[in-house]
Amino acid sequence: MKGAQILIESLRKEGVEVMFGYPGGSVIPLFDFLYDAPIRFFLTRHEQAAAHAADGYARATGKTGVCVATSGPGATNLTTGIATAHMDSVPMVAITGQVKTSLIGNDAFQEADMIGITRSITKHNYLVKRVEDLAYTVKEAFYLANSGRPGPVLIDLPVDVQLQDAEFEYPERIHMRTYNPTQEGHPGQIKKAWKLLSSAKKPVVVVGGGALASGAHEECVKFAEALKAPVSTTLMGLGGFPSSHPASLGMPGMHGTVYANLAVTESDLLISVGCRFDDRVTGKLTAFAPDAKIIHIDIDPTSISKNIHVDIPIVGDAKKVLKQFLDARPESFQPQTDAWMTQIKEWKEKHPLKYSVTDSPKIKPQHVIEELYRQTKGEAIISTEVGQNQMWAAQFYRYDHPRHFLSSGGLGTMGYGFPAAIGAKVARPEKEVIVIAGDGSIQMNIQELATLSTYGVNVKIVILNNHYLGMVRQWQEIFYKRRYSATPLKNPDFVKVAQGYGIHSLEVHSPDKVPGAIRDILGHDGPVMADFRIAEEENVFPMVPAGEAINRMIGGMA
Repeated sequence: MKGAQILIESLRKEGVEVMFGYPGGSVIPLFDFLYDAPIRFFLTRHEQAAAHAADGYARATGKTGVCVATSGPGATNLTTGIATAHMDSVPMVAITGQVKTSLIGNDAFQEADMIGITRSITKHNYLVKRVEDLAYTVKEAFYLANSGRPGPVLIDLPVDVQLQDAEFEYPERIHMRTYNPTQEGHPGQIKKAWKLLSSAKKPVVVVGGGALASGAHEECVKFAEALKAPVSTTLMGLGGFPSSHPASLGMPGMHGTVYANLAVTESDLLISVGCRFDDRVTGKLTAFAPDAKIIHIDIDPTSISKNIHVDIPIVGDAKKVLKQFLDARPESFQPQTDAWMTQIKEWKEKHPLKYSVTDSPKIKPQHVIEELYRQTKGEAIISTEVGQNQMWAAQFYRYDHPRHFLSSGGLGTMGYGFPAAIGAKVARPEKEVIVIAGDGSIQMNIQELATLSTYGVNVKIVILNNHYLGMVRQWQEIFYKRRYSATPLKNPDFVKVAQGYGIHSLEVHSPDKVPGAIRDILGHDGPVMADFRIAEEENVFPMVPAGEAINRMIGGMA
């Protein structure tokens, strides 16, 4: 077979059914074989969107997402999406065309050093110079992308290698002597952990994205109920523990709930399940859980004690380690947390997430989110952009299922949510998929309305339109004396923009119209763009100022 056909057949062997991307000169041979292949290809209108769509596909399913672009600018346009996946540990294989091997290093037309460019934002990357190596490279790339701590892998494929011939033999398995992720937790460490758990009076479980990646949501519930402990879920961990569970604390950190931040600060034992203690979670490091011992479960040993000192590190897959914990529970174990759970209940009653509905005739964004939750009964997949819209979606929509909240957490990529929703809907056509976007971030990849229109992808877009870059404006209001530098926006008529792509659209101006508008959105058989004109200077609260302790919150406290 020719190299391009070997690549397609290798992808089929890996079970790839969907790809997202954009063609160009150096990948024409690949696209020629893709023309007849039983792989659905979605032409996005920008390569960044292709990477985000592959990311959304992966997050919604746990499978490895695949995107493809041509050399040079096509390949470099993928990098923001690759970096987004890298920061959030999302399995992805990105395939880029490259100039002929004889031209590499000569500054040829549309040449870019993708190996050098992506070295720091991929789990691994390959430049394939021999067609005989291609099949094994694909097998290894998929193995790396979706094992251990997942992440993106890049395959850079010169155009001449795509045209060369080789015998096609696809390896059945991969063994890498230098890469062998630990799956099971050390029994001795688990035994030590149970000793700490037996004496803890104020434990808190923190569930992060690693719990979702390993499929540990059921084990998280069993573990928390065995401990009779409250559970806080990070932004990346939303859905890893049901929001409606009585023990749920919601998010910790910068825009977390008051009760989650108080619980973490007052705890005597933190059990982290797949959480890397990002700075948005911890706030001021010296004041983070100052009296707590810390047990950290993570498949990536480099994440343990990187930001926070850990007393008992346990390296392993979260699902398997939690099963080990439950199997090793001492018969004498009796939780001593009744007083603690009573305190948690009091905090939740005293400091609920709230917003004012009387100080403005304008639509409150929190109202829109709550109404979406009510009408979808919490069953929709929510994909967010980045900024205020992201935080309101995290706070006011309740997530009881894993892989129902898609958002760029680590990199904070504006423009992520819309194409990620396309990938999620392609992956899960039976689910309602809703984008919650700001009027700034939706314009980062608004050209993907063409992708919705072309393929009839039934995604609902909800724009929370305040005519500002909202989160930056909020910081300027609070910390920079309302000096709104480069944050006010003059927006297009979003209704007309959507209509130009043949997409149903509507504009909503008053709070009393919100329920009916959402019924219209959800009831329409096809994609929708809805422009909700919200209160211009509405803020996200609670809020922990940068560098402060997480129990020093602005707003939210009674």
